[in-house]
Amino acid sequence: MEFASSLLSEEQFQCSICLDVFTDPITTPCGHNYCNTCITQHWDSSDVCQCPLCQESFHTRPQFSVNKVLSEMADQFRKLKQLKQTSEASQEPHAEPDDVSCDVCTDTKLKALKSCLVCLISYCQTHLEPHQRIAALKRHKLIDPVKNLEDVMCKKHDRPLEMFCKTDHVCVCQFCTESDHKSHQIVSLEEESDGRKAELGKTEAEVQKMIREKQLNMQEVQHSVDLSRKYADTEIADSVQVFTDLISCIERSQSEVINVIEKKQKTTEKQAEGFIKKLQKEITELEKRSSELKELTLTEDHLHLLQNFTSINTLPPTKDWTMFLTKGWTGQLSSYVGTMRTAVAELNKTLTHEMERNLRDVELRSVQNYAVDVTLDPDTAHCKLVLSKNGNQVHGGDTVKKIRENQKRFSLCLCVLGKQSFSSGRFYYEVQVKGKTYWSLGVARESINRKEYITLCPANGYWTIMLTIGHKYKAAADPPVLLSEEKELQKVGVFVDYEEGLVSFYDVGARVHLYSFTGCTFTERLYPYFSPYPNYDGDNSAPLIISPVNHTQ
Repeated sequence: MEFASSLLSEEQFQCSICLDVFTDPITTPCGHNYCNTCITQHWDSSDVCQCPLCQESFHTRPQFSVNKVLSEMADQFRKLKQLKQTSEASQEPHAEPDDVSCDVCTDTKLKALKSCLVCLISYCQTHLEPHQRIAALKRHKLIDPVKNLEDVMCKKHDRPLEMFCKTDHVCVCQFCTESDHKSHQIVSLEEESDGRKAELGKTEAEVQKMIREKQLNMQEVQHSVDLSRKYADTEIADSVQVFTDLISCIERSQSEVINVIEKKQKTTEKQAEGFIKKLQKEITELEKRSSELKELTLTEDHLHLLQNFTSINTLPPTKDWTMFLTKGWTGQLSSYVGTMRTAVAELNKTLTHEMERNLRDVELRSVQNYAVDVTLDPDTAHCKLVLSKNGNQVHGGDTVKKIRENQKRFSLCLCVLGKQSFSSGRFYYEVQVKGKTYWSLGVARESINRKEYITLCPANGYWTIMLTIGHKYKAAADPPVLLSEEKELQKVGVFVDYEEGLVSFYDVGARVHLYSFTGCTFTERLYPYFSPYPNYDGDNSAPLIISPVNHTQ
């Protein structure tokens, strides 16, 4: 059967009128075959009996009989075709709820492969086959399947929307271009679609760019949360350490007080033992005298009584312990109270000192968490400054170097800025100033005038501290503030909170806060600022050194 079907084509069994396999085929005198019903209806609607294919006319309508051989062959071919379509249909995908289904399938709806704009019907692979084979159907406009074919038809002319009016920005049919949109700019749907796709591509690129930006923002927020969690954990650990130290201090003080009281108690007990022995001895003497008095009272010997009366009637010598014991125990109680008062006073002093020390330590460790890498920018350095190769040291030189001038370089003052700049968040760095007799350091805003003499103050864009003539440490505020530093600074920490408007300085060695500029308003980028001042014949030759931050110091 498969072999037979492969030798026969549908065109051999196709009626040229209904374009389907013959049903009760007849043969005209000119030799062409038609369905009996098709040729009968065709001649009934015409005044002339003419062959539709060769146009041969017959004066009288021929009498037909069914071509049995051709009819049997057509029936057999129809069965083979139905079997083939059934087999192919079983392999085609079934329509899901969101798919466009075939409008021809009666039982199980298969997924549509194409929609026809002429037939206004969607076809699966099997039912689409005539449109791929029959010449007349091949001219039909096929599109990717759509659910509502009415939407692709012109409501006014019932024709496919195949063009686009750029004047009115609407889809139109061929008749629309000849009537309502006759003088408008008309292009094909493909051309307009290509242009719109290009616009969509640009929009998609913008959307992707926005997505990337939002993802970066999200990552920054998450990074900030992670940092906040890290800093929170660090501060929790620091606070736990502070209170642990305070508790240890209290426990030590408690132990010391207990030891002092116990020692005093032992002394008291030893003294009491001596008192008790003496009292016991006096009691023994008194009991002896009591016996003698009783015995003398009972005697009948009048001479004996009178001779011993004076010696027996006199009380034995004893000590009056009442005042002594009262004062002694009162003094002992006062001693304990005094011990407690002294211990409490010492504890209060110790706790205050420990609390201040721990708080200073916690504060410095907290800002050290924002440590950043800072290096010197040679393009900003005055021509008499000498920078190290790794960019972390600077000191005043004795000669003027020949270097290229630029807008960033300081021309009159021996200053240099860091390469790194900051326009948000918090940052911290440390500078060793050991051995120097003059220096200034801090931060400066980007727009400072680098070609004139500098007056350090916030109004001019500088937030700094300095060591000046007379070995005095000052904060360059307006007016300057003298810092009460008894010891020489070895290393200075600089901390900036951009949003808070805060610039703080710390004595890293003593872990002491030196000074803070508060309530600042920052609108520009901030740069680390350094000035080692001139060499002064070797008196100020030591360099300013940007030091790595030691978090465990």
